[in-house]
Amino acid sequence: MDLSIVVPLFNEEESLPELMAWIDRVLAGREYEVVFIDDGSRDNSWSVLENLSSQYMAKLKAIKLSHNYGKSAGLQKGFELASGKVVFTMDADLQDSPDEILPMEKMLLDEGLDLVSGWKKKRHDPITKTIPTKLYNWMTRRMSGIKLHDFNCGLKCYRNEVIKAIEVQGEMHRYMPLIAKAAGFDKIGEHVVQHQARKYGVTKFGVERFTNGMLDLMTIVFVQRFGRKPMHLFGLLGTLTFIVSAAIFCYIGGYKLYALNQGIEAKNITEISGFYIALTGMILGSQLFLSGFIAEMVSRTDPSRKDYGVSKTI
Repeated sequence: MDLSIVVPLFNEEESLPELMAWIDRVLAGREYEVVFIDDGSRDNSWSVLENLSSQYMAKLKAIKLSHNYGKSAGLQKGFELASGKVVFTMDADLQDSPDEILPMEKMLLDEGLDLVSGWKKKRHDPITKTIPTKLYNWMTRRMSGIKLHDFNCGLKCYRNEVIKAIEVQGEMHRYMPLIAKAAGFDKIGEHVVQHQARKYGVTKFGVERFTNGMLDLMTIVFVQRFGRKPMHLFGLLGTLTFIVSAAIFCYIGGYKLYALNQGIEAKNITEISGFYIALTGMILGSQLFLSGFIAEMVSRTDPSRKDYGVSKTI
């Protein structure tokens, strides 16, 4: 199989026939499959897919999830089914143009890349969506070190071995380049794609996507950097917090003893706010250190700890 196109969908009954016809027209003469993942749609999307399957036969695969799990779950199930040497992801709302498939495939193969991410340089979205998206992309570039302009573009192209080596969960579909890089696939390119105005229905994402996106970014960056060595973070923070707090505590207690020895009037240490700050810091430092120690013990029991993603052998 040359190409697989994975299309997660939720309530997109109107766009599906047009999307499938468009893909078939672009890939005429090529060996390909389109894998539709119906993420618990409540409209007639599944009936439409059943009708399309009789028309396109072996070119169309589809599964229906029991309820709405989210886009990441849909992509993961699609990746499990995809058999093409090159695998695309695409949204079902017709805002991603199938005309970009062949140019992106050529870029992937000619330049020896692992992943090509689409860049919607000119977007047909309201300013309330474009400005937060630019801030989100800027922050992701800064934290990940991957120089992409549009991390959340649904139109992406992968080598098959990439999608088989990664796992997408939660709402981390936005960070596919980061997940691929963490798995050792760091040859990542970017291709400017045409962004279509939405033709049917309404967007399925609300304001919460931006807050969830930031939380997911912090999670994935933390896991990548400290997932195998949590003690390096918690242990360091705990040790520094404890040492600084203990130094403050010793200074306050030491000065009190000095004052008593010299007959100097001094406040009771329980009347000094710094005493409580130091005491709290020592407790917090101890808890951080113990958290790192426990996390280290837990990580050592993880069967995937020794999975370092070997790519070549002789």
